Amino acid sequence: MSDPSDQTRNAEKDPSTWVTGDEPPTGPQLSYLHTLAREAGEEVPDDLTKAQASELIDRLQQKSGRGA
Repeated sequence: MSDPSDQTRNAEKDPSTWVTGDEPPTGPQLSYLHTLAREAGEEVPDDLTKAQASELIDRLQQKSGRGA
């Protein structure tokens, strides 16, 4: 049985280490990113990678209060 205090079970991977991080963002990422950016009054760069989009989503979620 695993130790419930083991925090590595639910650890998120750093986007900079993703194997597919250099690929273009997914459709759902872009859709959500544009929603967050609109609410925050920010622009979404056209040349984002999947990893950069994820990091920007995290930042805008915290800015907007939508983040967990």
